[in-house]
Amino acid sequence: MVKNRQFIKPLAAIILAIICLLPLDACAAPSKSANGDPIYQQRTVHNPDGIGKFYMGREIAQVMGYQGAGWLERPSRGMEEKSARLVNNLDLKPTDIVADIGAGTGYFSFRIAPLVPQGKVLAVDVQPEMINFIKLNKQEKNIANLEPVLGSIDNPNLPENSVDLVVMVDAYHEFAYPREMMQGIVKALKPGGRTVSIEYRGENPLIPIKGLHKMTQKQVKKEMAAVGLVWKETKDMLPQQHLMVFEKKSQI
Repeated sequence: MVKNRQFIKPLAAIILAIICLLPLDACAAPSKSANGDPIYQQRTVHNPDGIGKFYMGREIAQVMGYQGAGWLERPSRGMEEKSARLVNNLDLKPTDIVADIGAGTGYFSFRIAPLVPQGKVLAVDVQPEMINFIKLNKQEKNIANLEPVLGSIDNPNLPENSVDLVVMVDAYHEFAYPREMMQGIVKALKPGGRTVSIEYRGENPLIPIKGLHKMTQKQVKKEMAAVGLVWKETKDMLPQQHLMVFEKKSQI
């Protein structure tokens, strides 16, 4: 019995060491949907542009890091994507509180802010480097009604019932926890508040964007419906992207 104990202690130490080397969420209980099914599936064989994590039949794309800031701010972007047309079709009111989720460098946040002079823009990103870029740009442009917000991978860190409009430009497909992130966004929306999803058209294989960085209307609608958002309209006035509008149900 004493000999067995001598073997058990080193064995336990080895097992503990292995556990400590695993990812933080490796032993966590998987998220479950209302009917008890797992929300996410992890696969070892997957698209190299994805993270191997699947949600509602879609593989989640890898995040473009802060190293891509120059590409986000490229001079040709406005012409290529018709950025001014996008902003003008958000149906903004001067008093709107707008959350730009996945704001990156704040490319759209800084274009929205002048259109909501009595409101403000919350530029949300999960990368501290992007938040620092926004802070520096805000100081340089002297824009008072823009507030950088450091979110987390599963929470936008916004107050409940505080936002009139959420904008997600080419960002949603990279959310590592889309269900939890969208639940946080829905909580942050005021009753009747809107979410605008802008994604490259997954229906069009000729659009020169990697497949996992595009989404079809059908897929977007399915994923937004899963958190209770109601599709209102799709505006196809952009060269390569869908602009899809969803609404939070008003409280009765």
